Amino acid sequence: MAMTGSLQATLTAEDTAFLRDLGQQLRVDGIRASTRAGSGHPSSSMSASDLLAVLIARHLHYDWKNPTLDNNDHLIFSKGHASPLIYAVFKACGAIDDAELMTYRVHGSRLQGHPTPILPWVDVATGSLGQGLPIAVGVALAGLAVDKLPFHVWTVCGDSEIAEGSIWEGLDKAGHYGLNNFTAIVDVNRLGQRGPTEFEWDMTTYQRRVEAFGCRALVIDGHDVAEIDEALSAARAETERPTVVLARTIKGKGFREIENKDNWHGKALPEDMAERAIAELGGVRHILVDTLDPVPGESAVCRGGGGVSITLPTYPKDAKVATRKAYGDALTALGARPDVVALDGEVSNSTHAEEFKKVYPDRFFEMFIAEQQLVAAAVGMSVRHLVPFASTFAAFFSRAYDFVRMAGVSGADIRLAGSHAGCEIGADGPSQMALEDLASLRAVHSSTVLYPSDPVSTAKLVVEMADTDGIVYLRTTRGAYPTLYDNDEAFPVGGSKVVRRSDADTVTLIGAGVTLHHCLDAAERLGEEGVACRVVDLYSVKPVDADTLRAASQATGGRFVIVEDHYPEGGIAAAVLEALAGDEHPPRVVHLAVRELPGSGTPAELMAAAGIDADAIVHAVRSFAAGGR
Repeated sequence: MAMTGSLQATLTAEDTAFLRDLGQQLRVDGIRASTRAGSGHPSSSMSASDLLAVLIARHLHYDWKNPTLDNNDHLIFSKGHASPLIYAVFKACGAIDDAELMTYRVHGSRLQGHPTPILPWVDVATGSLGQGLPIAVGVALAGLAVDKLPFHVWTVCGDSEIAEGSIWEGLDKAGHYGLNNFTAIVDVNRLGQRGPTEFEWDMTTYQRRVEAFGCRALVIDGHDVAEIDEALSAARAETERPTVVLARTIKGKGFREIENKDNWHGKALPEDMAERAIAELGGVRHILVDTLDPVPGESAVCRGGGGVSITLPTYPKDAKVATRKAYGDALTALGARPDVVALDGEVSNSTHAEEFKKVYPDRFFEMFIAEQQLVAAAVGMSVRHLVPFASTFAAFFSRAYDFVRMAGVSGADIRLAGSHAGCEIGADGPSQMALEDLASLRAVHSSTVLYPSDPVSTAKLVVEMADTDGIVYLRTTRGAYPTLYDNDEAFPVGGSKVVRRSDADTVTLIGAGVTLHHCLDAAERLGEEGVACRVVDLYSVKPVDADTLRAASQATGGRFVIVEDHYPEGGIAAAVLEALAGDEHPPRVVHLAVRELPGSGTPAELMAAAGIDADAIVHAVRSFAAGGR
């Protein structure tokens, strides 16, 4: 049995019967798959099954054979734990067959416990609640403001995740940008993991909150297919603002033994109960749905940057330029590529992303002080195969760390620029100092971590970032320091620079960013004492240049002094030692890092107090020369 995607203005009796039957099929298939797996969330899937039945049969414009088609609608499951439902949807749309459905949660199967983009119909990994909706906002923003395409973005949320602040950051930005191409469908089934949700079925409170964020709220019975159809039609026709469909549903709907009963969250039905449930739901079906064709249109943006000439800024040798300023300069130059977009968290006059905004205001997106939405929007832009650069103070990316982590799970390609890193920032104090960022970003799957020391290397690395896959993080410095490199120097990801060397070198000084300048000062002073030092600029912290480090170790008797404006754990020294740990003769290391909580002061005072300035480096080298550690 099949239903075509021809949409009628109102439901006929035949349409209504079909949609109800399709909803039952989705419930049955979710039960079958989760019972076979022995785990999963069938009750959370059953509550939203009627909503999805109406959406896919009547309102979703999607070519399942061409999931990368620019014009396809987007369907993002923010309540990723209800994966039995989304996989049942894929079966109903002919994307997978029944045999694959029954591999749910089996090792090696594409149908994992929570959906990931290993499946071509899944835009992003979800399951960490509160993420799908804000990412969907980013997708919708790309469609409305950049692509200028008529696709619609649908996201399905659970009522438990509405307690997440990121949901409201997302709705706030959706309202701010007037995303009429965005609809959130909230499955208000009253029961969470351990009992009732915060507002249970208080639909009035949900409605007031949604409307307060500038969105249209539609309250419906989530099991009445006519009401669902009318609400989704109204959402698609909306021309001014985003829509939130607040659907009152029953958890475990369709099987009386578990309907609206606590303690069934995240539990597969035992085989005997599954048999009773499937019988009560009318048995196994194999309905196929032909969804509506994508709405025609062409993207306003050409991807890839092919044929576009990028003219990077140049800097005279020894000119003092902050790397954060060079980031803004280079990003603006990169804006010649029409697929490059910039986002910032209301600090663009400090990160210097405002330079991009001045030249390309239509591709600059202000996320205000909402770092979770900042990263989520970047992920959403990457879904649309744009090249997003998101910037804020490095310390504030910690607010969005779970979004960065999940972006790695999604295989997203995003670029993050964190300014004002380390105690070098000075008088603002420790709340503003990123001293953990290298460690946290290095730990993310698929991440690249870059830390330039001068404007030339910064500009070159910004261009490298645009064509580097995964999560790419650039750490920039607040203060202005001398330009070290000629403008024709290349800075490939995974490389390093030996900026000072001789055949007489007895110790290697390793720094990056601000500490490289202190290493050079210390090397100059030690050279006057007859102690020759090799100096390495480890601008690529991940991946790290193990070959150059290994050669330096061999040339200087295995003596390393590693200096970083970061806490001791997980930063530059960790990257070096991990890279060389398997060597037969790994280096001996003196590690200078920020070991106490800094306070306020000048950059010079704070770096001296932390023991990471030139004086501290000179002392460490003298200790090596005297036979110390």
